[in-house]
Amino acid sequence: MDLRRDDLKRIAHAPAKLNLYLDLLGRRADGFHEVETLMVPIRLYDSVSFVPTRRVAGETAAIELDVRVCEPLPTASNCAEIPTGANNLVVRALELLRQQSGCELGAKVELVKRIPSEAGLGGGSSDAAAALKLGNIGWRLKWPVARLAKVAAEIGSDVPFFLYGGAAVCRGRGDIIESLPAHAPMHFVVVKPPVGLSTGKVYEATSKFTDSADGGRQSNGGVREILHALRAGGAGSFGQWMGNGLQQAASSLSPWVDTLRAAFSQLDFVGHQLSGSGTAYFGVCRHAQLARRMANILRTRQLGLVYATRSCQ
Repeated sequence: MDLRRDDLKRIAHAPAKLNLYLDLLGRRADGFHEVETLMVPIRLYDSVSFVPTRRVAGETAAIELDVRVCEPLPTASNCAEIPTGANNLVVRALELLRQQSGCELGAKVELVKRIPSEAGLGGGSSDAAAALKLGNIGWRLKWPVARLAKVAAEIGSDVPFFLYGGAAVCRGRGDIIESLPAHAPMHFVVVKPPVGLSTGKVYEATSKFTDSADGGRQSNGGVREILHALRAGGAGSFGQWMGNGLQQAASSLSPWVDTLRAAFSQLDFVGHQLSGSGTAYFGVCRHAQLARRMANILRTRQLGLVYATRSCQ
């Protein structure tokens, strides 16, 4: 997450993410699912800008949010309606940070959306993490990342991941973060079809395909094998270990999942699958040139928005 300063304005670039592996280990007592996932941030960014403001005497300083959606998201029907008020994760994150820190300042925030929503790419969570970082700096709180992460976990399961930067294995609800050493860049093609999926509805649908009452199932070792392959020199050999425990449920809710799986299966990818709860689907390529070539082929098939991108640290 890159941070820049322009006088009082601070700007953060909030990356999307892909799940190279996602396993559901059962339902927890709190109703959430126990997960094990390997996530990598990619070079597809939203932008968040932050200017601190002072309160008027006798009034609480406002947190004002302006949202701007960049093309081609609206024309491709790839951006669900984004809340601009208290329901936006950026505002929720800043309000919670202000509440827990006792800060009395406000903020003017601009969110520029480039990451498709309802895609499993983590755009909203990344925006919230960016807002927490900016609020911590702009309001001069000087909190360590670990303390910010506790606030982040109250906002959403993926939010703590984006605070740390780089690839990580996430466990628990997704809020227990094991950051990974820097690795060689991985190259991807991502397709977001015209229809999205609600994360909540996908998790609800998993009960048809998994034993959600089983809270103690052990990991099958997929994360370990992918990490071993990365340490050995790259993405060329871990395709067989990729997996997403939400894909079957997502495919039962949207035919786009199987359509994309079929399209990717015909092309030269190391591995391919749904990211998160979807509907974005991605493939891993051996190098950047191949990713650009595969993206061009997929664009001709009119499957939605197509990105050739790579991982970022």
